[in-house]
Amino acid sequence: MPSITAEWKSGAPAPAWREILRPEFGKPYMHDLIAFLDAEIAEHRIHPNPANIFRAFSLTDFAAVRVVVLGQDPYPTPGHAHGLAFSVEEGVEIPRSLQNIFKEIQSDIGTPPPRGGNLERWSRQGVFLLNTALTVRSGASESHKGRGWEPFTSRAIEALAARPEPLVFMLWGRNARDKAPLIDATRHLVLEAPHPSPLSADRGFFGCRHFSRANEFLRKHGAAEIAW
Repeated sequence: MPSITAEWKSGAPAPAWREILRPEFGKPYMHDLIAFLDAEIAEHRIHPNPANIFRAFSLTDFAAVRVVVLGQDPYPTPGHAHGLAFSVEEGVEIPRSLQNIFKEIQSDIGTPPPRGGNLERWSRQGVFLLNTALTVRSGASESHKGRGWEPFTSRAIEALAARPEPLVFMLWGRNARDKAPLIDATRHLVLEAPHPSPLSADRGFFGCRHFSRANEFLRKHGAAEIAW
C-alpha cells in the first residue's frame, strides 16, 4: 500500500497546498508519523483509505478557502471516512454527528437535511473540511491522536490564518478548539462549539448558529454566502 508521502507526491493535493506543506515532509515529526502509519497499516485497518487522506487538500485549494470546518479525526467506522471532515460517500448511512450538523443548519437557517451525507458540495464552495488528525484505526476513535498529524494540520491552519482576507474558522470539539491560538480573531471570525457528536451536541453545539454567523461575516466582507 502506498505511503502517505507517495500519496502526497502523487498530485492529490492542489498545487498551492503542495508548496505550503512540502517542507513538513522533511521534519522529524513527519518521519515518525510515517513510520507509525506504516506499522498501523501492516497490522490494522485504517481510515480513510490512504488515497483519500489528503482529499480535503485536493478539493479546496488554498486560495479558494473561505470557511474552515475543523473537527477531531475521521470516522472509525468502515466505509464512512473519505478524507473530508464529517462527510461520507453517497449511499452511506448518515452518521449521527453529521445528522446533528444538519439539524443545527435547519434550526439556524431553515435548510432541510439532505438525503445524503457527502459534503463535497461544501468543499467546492470554499469550505475546507479538515480534521486535526487525518487518520484513525478502524473502530478506535482518536487512536492516531498525538502521533504527528497535529503539527501538520496546525501548519495548514497557520497558513490560512496568515492570509490577508478575513476567513471563518469553525472549531468543533476540544481538539479543534486547541487550534484557536493559531488564529488572529481580530481579523478572522473564530467560532467555537462542542463537537456535534451525540455525546456533546447538547452542551452547546445545538444553538451555536455558526452557519448563519458565517454567512453574515462573509457578506460583511464582500464574499458570497455558503449554500449550506
